[in-house]
Amino acid sequence: MATASSAISTLYRIAVYLFLEAVPKGELKYIIPALYFLYLATSYCSTPLFNQPPVVKEEASIVQEEKKLEKNGHVVTDVAVVQATTVTPVREPFNWRSALSTVIFSVPSPVPAFRLANLAINTLLLLAVVEFVAVPFFDDASGVVYTRVGALSPDAAKIVVRYPPAGNATENIVRISYRQAKSSTTSSWREGPVVNLTAETDWVQTARLTGLWPTTTYEYRFEHVNDTNVTVLPYPAEPIRFRTFPDSRLQSGSLFRFIASSCMTPNFPYVPLQARSIKGLDLLSDYLWPSKPEIAAPSSNQPSGLSENSSTTFEAAASAHNASSENVTSPAAEAIPAVAAVEVPAPPTEFMIFMGDFIYADVPVYFGDDKEAYRRLYRRNYNSPSFRKVYERLPIFHTYDDHEIINNYVGQGNSSQEPFPNAADAFSLYNADANYDPSTEGEYYYDFRYGDAAFFVMDTRRHRSDITTEDPLTHTMLGDKQLAALHNWLGKVNNTAVFKFVVTSVPFTSLWTHDALTDSWAGFPVEKDALLRAFHSVPNVILLSGDRHEFAAIEYESGDHGHNVLEVSTSPMSMFYVPFIRTLRPRSEQVVNKTVEEVLVAEDGTKEVLQYVVEVPKEKVIRYIGEGNYKWSSLEVDTRDSQHPVVRLEVVIDGKPAYNLEVVGKPVKLQLSTALGALVPQSFKGMLDKIGFRPSKWF
Repeated sequence: MATASSAISTLYRIAVYLFLEAVPKGELKYIIPALYFLYLATSYCSTPLFNQPPVVKEEASIVQEEKKLEKNGHVVTDVAVVQATTVTPVREPFNWRSALSTVIFSVPSPVPAFRLANLAINTLLLLAVVEFVAVPFFDDASGVVYTRVGALSPDAAKIVVRYPPAGNATENIVRISYRQAKSSTTSSWREGPVVNLTAETDWVQTARLTGLWPTTTYEYRFEHVNDTNVTVLPYPAEPIRFRTFPDSRLQSGSLFRFIASSCMTPNFPYVPLQARSIKGLDLLSDYLWPSKPEIAAPSSNQPSGLSENSSTTFEAAASAHNASSENVTSPAAEAIPAVAAVEVPAPPTEFMIFMGDFIYADVPVYFGDDKEAYRRLYRRNYNSPSFRKVYERLPIFHTYDDHEIINNYVGQGNSSQEPFPNAADAFSLYNADANYDPSTEGEYYYDFRYGDAAFFVMDTRRHRSDITTEDPLTHTMLGDKQLAALHNWLGKVNNTAVFKFVVTSVPFTSLWTHDALTDSWAGFPVEKDALLRAFHSVPNVILLSGDRHEFAAIEYESGDHGHNVLEVSTSPMSMFYVPFIRTLRPRSEQVVNKTVEEVLVAEDGTKEVLQYVVEVPKEKVIRYIGEGNYKWSSLEVDTRDSQHPVVRLEVVIDGKPAYNLEVVGKPVKLQLSTALGALVPQSFKGMLDKIGFRPSKWF
């Protein structure tokens, strides 16, 4: 029984470690308490076995005894030699190694203190599990006050505010006032929109500031409005600042950075009494705004992440970069003394794209399908001091994935299918309302621009088919309307944007196995292949994805026709990764034909170019990193040189740069007329047609 108790205790500790530090699998929340009580029972039953006889020391001695005997009337002395044995209890010397093994591995011990230590350790571990599971329910963050900036454009900004009233008021009327930050010492505050916060919307609302100037820094604050006067509210203590986007009609090129990641939950891996901490966001804050800002390396036409022999095309730049995470410096750069280098500041990080699993509604416990259960988890995240350091300074745009609803959710285009309505209510209030307005009201997919870079953010959950029951030829991830919107966007940005970023919450590649074979785009091969053909027809398409809790850069080969496509998949921002087990294949079995050239130089110096066709993988891994609880990608877009547009990727894992890749895009001759046409209302064009003008020649 003592051996059984030790085995159960060891198994219990392994289960707790996996639950709190490795993978918070839901099944473990039932297994762990069962193992604990089984450990108590076996420990109690095995107690008599520890009552072993004490260790003794036997000592032998020789004693002479004299005996006086009376014999024939005379006293006779008789001396006898007797061997005596003395038994003395002896305490064994204390052994630290034995003590540690006893406590760590729950080895049976006759020492009561060790048995109590094992009991105390196992009880503390159970309390840690209880804290991790129960805090999301009891720490409801109902009083959290926060604000953040959402969608930005050259002339507008969306502002989110949550401001519960003091006392038992049924509403809280708050006005946003704003001004240009650079003239804050002289300019007065301008009255902005008024929001009426109520309990029905959980005291949160999104408002829009309009009439702003492009590429201009503004700041805002909150005011309480009543019948007599206007009072500046105590939060925020300092006005919140943001900068509007540049005018995309100006073809001057862009230089900016943005962050991409997904998947986070507070306090994982678990640390006692740190329930509101999200370590990945602490690391991100230090990365974006270090106490001692670092100076970036000078930008040049020669990619800093590639050797000088690397091709400058979009396709070859990705494929030529080897698996090493180290930058390669060209010989020409090495010849320049360090003092001659001109150091320039890194471009500003303008926004972050969060690609889903912002909350984990079903990890470690699913608290039920009701509005409050979902809203509580969003409030908890915004109540995190780790997250506050980021969202008060960096605009964030969101999409959602399954864990905002429930694991591996399949919407089937039915917005009434539970638990989607209540989950969508919380997602809309806290995240989606601050996104860019969708082309179709009520949808969650949208697109936006920053200068000459264009973005399309997918909704991969609401409209996806159930691939286990429906005809494979009709399986869809996006649904007809979203698919049409994506193709329409591709047509608009083909010649009006240099880089085109497509955001999908789940990986587009089919190289991941396990459950990704059904949950990612691998489960929708017909629609994926059709979309990939469309992507190959547009230059400089980069896919951004998350979900897998790993990092991978994937190249999609187009062969002799079209343009290659790059996918950057990054997660988690702050969550688990699976150690030891790797589920990403290095390349696909599908191949495409590609013509390659080989130059042969004869002895007389003449050159001959040979062309031949080879088969290359349709999908190929450029770089794969599975380890790390905290991952994000920083993408720097530089289109100032129209003939040499580049995207510089830096992957940061556990707070340290882990991989760099510089992708050289193909030059795109921007068609300003098309871009302007996208901005002119169709009604205005129709009016011009009626009076005899031909706007099609202008736009």
